[in-house]
Amino acid sequence: MKTFKVLSLLLAYPEQEWFDHLDECKQILSEEKLLSNKSLKSLFALVERIQGSDLITAQEEYVAIFDRGPTHSLHLFEHIHGESRDRGQAMVDLMEMYNANGLGISTSELPDYLPVFLEFLATGNLKQATSLLANTAKVIALVKERLAKKQHDYQYVFSALLELSSVKVNQKEIRKIVAKEKDEISFDDIDKQWVEPEAFAKNPFKSRDYLNQKIKINLVETVEKPENRPNNRSGAVS
Repeated sequence: MKTFKVLSLLLAYPEQEWFDHLDECKQILSEEKLLSNKSLKSLFALVERIQGSDLITAQEEYVAIFDRGPTHSLHLFEHIHGESRDRGQAMVDLMEMYNANGLGISTSELPDYLPVFLEFLATGNLKQATSLLANTAKVIALVKERLAKKQHDYQYVFSALLELSSVKVNQKEIRKIVAKEKDEISFDDIDKQWVEPEAFAKNPFKSRDYLNQKIKINLVETVEKPENRPNNRSGAVS
């Protein structure tokens, strides 16, 4: 299940600690074979491109792509609830799911931050991980299409996640949404996007109470021993 951890690292803010372990990440992806050869080839191209740049450049690119506005936000509930009050309750529910299944989050990031969610999935078994990941498929497909439109190679991480989720997303619907969106061309445009309604008319997760399933999902029985769990989102894969 280290594949989920690797994908989490690739979506996290570049730090020297994991920057030095990118070759190890490629090896893990190859050995676990959870992804198709096509996905592996694309991910390896991304990794090699990152390796070919310096850390500062990689950090600047990351901020430009993921932190300038909500379009490519890595916070899942931002695409579902926007800045509404519903997002706060969803955060509480997600944190409860983490805690109920023995995963303490020792990070300042919010629980709906995708790299954190992927670290959580890495602690369970494949069936449970793909089931939970499937609930996010529409959001992942949306961000992937936006990245693809701008030819960002981070899109391949999202393609890999869609593959792991085994969900058939309506790509025609996603393309229509993205086609109607205008590019972020000024800070005023970015500010407006923060207050615009979310992209989907209804929750793209399977149901509003999908997190209630946490009671039926006993990940505690399948999680790794505490000493083997990742203790931060920027550490090396172990």
